[in-house]
Amino acid sequence: MRRDYTERGALLESDLAADWPAQFAAWFADATGYGLTEPNAMVVATADTEGRPSARTVLLKGYDERGFVFYTNYESRKGGEALANPYASLVFPWFPMQRQVIVAGPVEKVGRAETEAYFASRPRGSQLGAWASPQSRVLPSRRAVEDGYAAAERRFEGVDVPAPPHWGGLRVRPDTVEFWQGRTSRLHDRLRFRRDTDGWVVERLAP
Repeated sequence: MRRDYTERGALLESDLAADWPAQFAAWFADATGYGLTEPNAMVVATADTEGRPSARTVLLKGYDERGFVFYTNYESRKGGEALANPYASLVFPWFPMQRQVIVAGPVEKVGRAETEAYFASRPRGSQLGAWASPQSRVLPSRRAVEDGYAAAERRFEGVDVPAPPHWGGLRVRPDTVEFWQGRTSRLHDRLRFRRDTDGWVVERLAP
């Protein structure tokens, strides 16, 4: 299907905030105000130790100058790959706004206290699900999922559900954060914050 990007705006060096967290905050606020269904949805790409990539969509749960945080079962495919080959890329696909944010950098576990605080804020059903599901493993049937959930309900009946030891946060600490604005004739604006030895530099990339 052939289409062109409409002129919904430009992204010039003079438009950028002083640092990538402030620029991301501005664009994230725009995406939220635009009415996107889940503006915090992002594609997370990892690779195994042989360099074979995999990708999936997850939800951003926090960000600051240290990086972008999401939560997962550490024994899942993404968790295992991110810990064995600790480098990842994120893409925020804000297509209706003709914008993307693309992040790349090393991965680290968040502190256990941070994980437990976030886990305590989750709905109880989601907490039980974290105990019930051996994420990414092959199952014989849907019944196995339901049986696992029922077992978790019985185990924690009448008590608070703690964060599983195999579950927690991962933080992608960016080496690069690219802000991509669609323009007509495929002459898109691409401005990238890149970490170097003296801090951060801003670069314009060819569309």
